[in-house]
Amino acid sequence: MNSRKKAIFQFIVYSLFGVFMFFVPIKIGEIETIPLDHIVGWIQKIPNLTLISGTLLIIVGTVWPFVQGTWKKNRVTQVLSLIQVTAIPFLMMYLFKVGPQALLKEDMIPFIFEKIVTPVTTIIPIGAVFLAFIVSYGLMEFIGVLMRPVMVPLFRTPGRSAVDAVASFVGSYSIALLITNRVYKEGRYNKREAAIIATGFSTVSATFMVIVAKTAGLMDQWMLYFMTTIFVTFVVTILTTRLYPLASMSTDYYEESTPDMEHDVDQQRLKVAWEEALKVSHEAPELLNNIVSNFKDGLTMSIKIAPSLMSVGILALILAHYTPLFDWLGYIFYPVTALVQLPEPMLAAKASALSIAEMFLPALLVAKASEPVRYVIAIVSISEILFFSASIPCIMATEIPLKLKDFLIVWFERVVLSILIATPIVYWLFI
Repeated sequence: MNSRKKAIFQFIVYSLFGVFMFFVPIKIGEIETIPLDHIVGWIQKIPNLTLISGTLLIIVGTVWPFVQGTWKKNRVTQVLSLIQVTAIPFLMMYLFKVGPQALLKEDMIPFIFEKIVTPVTTIIPIGAVFLAFIVSYGLMEFIGVLMRPVMVPLFRTPGRSAVDAVASFVGSYSIALLITNRVYKEGRYNKREAAIIATGFSTVSATFMVIVAKTAGLMDQWMLYFMTTIFVTFVVTILTTRLYPLASMSTDYYEESTPDMEHDVDQQRLKVAWEEALKVSHEAPELLNNIVSNFKDGLTMSIKIAPSLMSVGILALILAHYTPLFDWLGYIFYPVTALVQLPEPMLAAKASALSIAEMFLPALLVAKASEPVRYVIAIVSISEILFFSASIPCIMATEIPLKLKDFLIVWFERVVLSILIATPIVYWLFI
């Protein structure tokens, strides 16, 4: 097989396999989801495997920064590393069922370990194996050329970032962030583009959106809720890219990369997309080497992220359940919920504030509220994207240059904009 035929074969066959694994829901038994999710589900059913792997990842991830000395990197890293140490006692409480009963309740430590830590740390390395088919053999370049006229003017990101956007909704934010980090380190996103994608597209999957919809009592209008949420999420992203801090971020590329910028195309867009894809496919590493490299990256990310998910996630839930912090934070959003004339504006404001701790908590809080409130908050909990129990630690484990204040400012902007945009839509739907 000559080199061009090999490049064509790799681009078509490998890319189609990657699309199938990440983007094509199939029904097996009673479960309909993407093949990658099925594989992760089967792995999680192996007796004690995720219990052992989750335990090891938390312990290794907690100790490693101190062994390597990387915990001294900067003030934020020092604080986060010390917070991560609490992951060990929380883990011991879970394993041996000892400690305060308030922390051993199903919606506290067990929820974080079983519903956040083990699924996320399992899907990242397994997803990384199949990531090779999506990222390395021309698919992103092909889509990038075709989608550039949409992505650049709206989101100020390259056309190839459309893959990240879709990956979040059909896969998960952890998979999307894995793609974003890999592409950023390869010099195909600059710092601002990577930050926009991480904070604007890396939302929870459609599968988790179903759980939110069920909790909020909206499953009887699932498709309407799904489409409305996608619309609000992306409109908010369009706006936040033009606000501080994202708008003022550096457009430099990752220090150790060779910048690979997309070029605009005036004509024969499909032909140019095809040739760009074949060029990348021709230069791609051998599949086995690529898979091994990606798996190592995924495992490293899981090690980094496991203690953060455990420690920060549980501490956020403790603050949410047992302190008035989020009642106070609710007053920040009260003027907004009152302005748009939501019923029970203080309840909606508190639920909005809760989203920074864990995106599922707002839906729980408003489960018995009026329908407009449930609908708006169910949208906000998805479109706000950033929360401390999972997505923020995930982003912090990447090379994407976002600081803690950036997360807080972008989260605030996204919540306010989500309320302002979602509420008129919901009133239009219900009145």
